[in-house]
Amino acid sequence: MRASFDTNILVYAVDRAEERKHSLAVKVIGWASRADCIFTVQALGEIFNVVTRKTGLDLAEAEGFIDDWRSVFPVASATPDCLTSAIQAVHHHGLTYWDAMLWATARDAGCGLVISEDFQDGRTLGGVTFVNPFLERNDTLLRAALAPMT
Repeated sequence: MRASFDTNILVYAVDRAEERKHSLAVKVIGWASRADCIFTVQALGEIFNVVTRKTGLDLAEAEGFIDDWRSVFPVASATPDCLTSAIQAVHHHGLTYWDAMLWATARDAGCGLVISEDFQDGRTLGGVTFVNPFLERNDTLLRAALAPMT
């Protein structure tokens, strides 16, 4: 199953302030590197902004994380149809705009899973299920969903 990551998981992978979440984020992204996973331009842009503005990470180091991820994961961009879908998701499903845009972009890129702690865990919207990697009960599901491609 194709998957994508919300920005918060990427932030935890870079920021060591919460060691448990950092370790889990790194582990899950490692699994994803061998699976069918994409990152969105939005998530990569948001992480650059967050880690340079809020954690004080050096610009070059932040760019290095982005470049490393781009060398491993395909990157999907939002389309005008994603904008329409995101606005509808805000209106009909109560998502925030940026969460809705990330969902719409991941859905249009063929993802069946978005890994995030911000969405309602286990909720499925438009064929995309949101999974919180920090809940122990999701470990088996994530291992299966992010199994290496053969």
